[in-house]
Amino acid sequence: MVEIERKFLITNTNFKKESEKSYIIKQGYLNRDPSRTVRIRIKNNEGYITVKGKSFDGGVSRFEWEKQIALDDAEALIKLCDSGVIHKERFIVKKGKHTFEIDEFFEENSGLYIAEVELSNSNEDFIKPDWLGKEVTGDERYYNSCISRNPYSKW
Repeated sequence: MVEIERKFLITNTNFKKESEKSYIIKQGYLNRDPSRTVRIRIKNNEGYITVKGKSFDGGVSRFEWEKQIALDDAEALIKLCDSGVIHKERFIVKKGKHTFEIDEFFEENSGLYIAEVELSNSNEDFIKPDWLGKEVTGDERYYNSCISRNPYSKW
């Protein structure tokens, strides 16, 4: 139940041509405490609840538990979330044995693109595509729970 991932900004939108699929995500937070974030997500007409623990290992690792829930439940719970519900499109790009999830944010976070790659350990090598920019792993400003509270457009 430990997620190991690194995050990067994006230098250009060439990743869209390489994407094998994308989907729209709406997500909100019932709790944004860094030691235990509780997220509600609607993706492709499916609902999810996720609990994330505090980051460690330089922001690369953290506890993550996720469970699919009924869409009706997710829609009801999103209405209870703190203000700052996030809307984004997620693109899936495979490079070698890894999959990049690239989020294009909308509304108050428009203009922000973040790529995440999950790893089996924090030192694992992976292909770095030309559209991958500055690493922001561990920079809390780029956590979805933070940009839901402090949108990118207000930085």
